[in-house]
Amino acid sequence: MIEMTTLKNGLRIITEKMPGLASASIGIWVTAGGRHERPEQNGIAHFLEHMAFKGTKTRSALQIAEAIEDVGGYINAYTSREMTAYYARVLADDVPLALDVISDILLNPVFDQREIEVERGVILQEIGQSLDTPDDVIFDWLQEAAYPDQPMGRTILGPAERVRSFARDDLARFVSEHYGPDQMILSAAGAVDHAEIVKRAEDIFGDLRPALNPAPQAASWTGNERREIKSLEQAHFALGIEGPSYRDADLYTAQVYSVAMGGGMSSRLFQKIREERGLCYTIFSQAGAYEDTGMFTVYAGTSGEEIRALAELTIDEMKRAAEDMSEAEIARARAQIKAGLLMGLESASSRAERMARSLNIWGRVPGIDEASARIDGVTRDAVRDFGERLAIGGRTAMALYGPVKDAPELGELRERLAA
Repeated sequence: MIEMTTLKNGLRIITEKMPGLASASIGIWVTAGGRHERPEQNGIAHFLEHMAFKGTKTRSALQIAEAIEDVGGYINAYTSREMTAYYARVLADDVPLALDVISDILLNPVFDQREIEVERGVILQEIGQSLDTPDDVIFDWLQEAAYPDQPMGRTILGPAERVRSFARDDLARFVSEHYGPDQMILSAAGAVDHAEIVKRAEDIFGDLRPALNPAPQAASWTGNERREIKSLEQAHFALGIEGPSYRDADLYTAQVYSVAMGGGMSSRLFQKIREERGLCYTIFSQAGAYEDTGMFTVYAGTSGEEIRALAELTIDEMKRAAEDMSEAEIARARAQIKAGLLMGLESASSRAERMARSLNIWGRVPGIDEASARIDGVTRDAVRDFGERLAIGGRTAMALYGPVKDAPELGELRERLAA
């Protein structure tokens, strides 16, 4: 059963007890990420996430790790464009400890200068590793091409030159702007007691004051091309078309369309481009959604000689799907999505994250029956219509990396898509 309580200062607490589990997942999801940064702050949300584990007023970095790992637990964090999460997985008796550690790193960071310099080096290595991973960095470039010169298009890690300049005051300023109680969701699932967690949360967070909470800049799709020619074994291709936001009525239709097009080995793109033509090893599509925008993405890796054929065949398959997507393909895609949803519910960590994200998006957690009904409600005609709208009026962006000099221009693909 899901239970929810909101403290007087706005902090939301949501839990779900899962009978039969001996462990629990608990964390704080902060509704601040990369898109909440000003240009001079690009990368600060991620830097702050790293610094959370580098010492508090009561624990050193080692003591933070030992506190959780001494009881066999696991603690971690991540930064996305719209949220930053700090979470732990522990046994039932250690839930109070996990909450104490997570709240400590959020409320009492010391931002020691020596630790800042150490972690700066770690993040610069992370940026270097990303730049050396073509099928990783190309998605950052696609995002930049779609949303240039705005927070939604900037990388989460930030540019190296910006990371080199961050100081203690920059970290403290971002906390004061975005880490207020009304921007936090405490979510826990598994062997948890809602009343006990609420009581402890009131003691820990009850006096926390609101943050400044400046509104993020609205996303505005522009849609450009970024082409980086480099001597690599593979030519990396990423095509983006503007899709629905997570509040849009077409959200589930976009997900079904994406899975049918490139969500598995039976999907259209996989079968046509890899299995029939042998043009690539990896190809997939995905539908990503944000508060006010979204993106349907196709990614593939191929040779420099085949990049034009692959890109053009991708467009042709998207156009053909708008005309002849079958009922069997739609049913298979719906089944894949529902199975993924239900399988995820077997994990306390997945449930805790789903509750936090749902609460942030809709202010509630849709029941499984409701979510399944929405997925089942996506018809073949709706998917075909969605595909046609992408083909005829979809706004596009593209990123290319590697031996891509022979790849078609974005304008060529736009014309082919609309023809």
